[in-house]
Amino acid sequence: MTDAEATVADYFPLTDECHHYTRRSDVLWDIQKYWAQRYSIFSLYDEGINMTDDSWFGVTPEPVANKVAEDFAALTPNSKTVLIDMFAGAGGNVIAFALSKRWLTIIAIEKDPSVIACAQHNANIYGVYEDITWVHDDSFSYLAANSSTIDPSRTVIFASPPWGGPGYTTDKIFNLNTMYPYSIKQIHDVCKGMDSALYLPRTSDLRQIAKLAPEEKKIEVVQYCMEGASKALVAYIPAVVPAIS
Repeated sequence: MTDAEATVADYFPLTDECHHYTRRSDVLWDIQKYWAQRYSIFSLYDEGINMTDDSWFGVTPEPVANKVAEDFAALTPNSKTVLIDMFAGAGGNVIAFALSKRWLTIIAIEKDPSVIACAQHNANIYGVYEDITWVHDDSFSYLAANSSTIDPSRTVIFASPPWGGPGYTTDKIFNLNTMYPYSIKQIHDVCKGMDSALYLPRTSDLRQIAKLAPEEKKIEVVQYCMEGASKALVAYIPAVVPAIS
């Protein structure tokens, strides 16, 4: 069995860390405001959506996830048919990618067993569980182990990394070089050989993003809003084409 095969996940059972809250009084105080927006996060929440408590901070609201999926599809040549979601989380984005029917192969990577259990469960509610290849692994390890088999001419990467918690909202300009636990450089270094989309805080330093542009190419940055308020931005970054020696 290869390293790649060994990491492909079976269906993970929900754990004690997975919750479907139905009463505000059961919800931890610091995620109550997110729970109040639960139908914007998952329109099918009442069907039994599960998340870990930490997942509430990072999940992409469903309308935003759907628009990102639409935009990434429009910006990507039809020859590219494989999408890798580096940080699948509770499934918000990867469900939207699967529902778009744009990709022949979707690989969702998540290293936390409770979180991947939530993502699989939620994808099943939306009817797309079987449309996704689930990988239980560290995304950096997975990409390194499979670098010889991933075809950059057919593959794109989506990355919605942890931002270091809700404290990012206090920064007038968010420093992507100190983003925790992964800086923008760490993420870009592993995916720069492929077209990528990075889902980042709305106040991210655009100068830092601009430095990631390949020579003679441009990065498209889109702010995604709901109800008049920006939720995040996505930087659509063309691949760095290796020099031919």
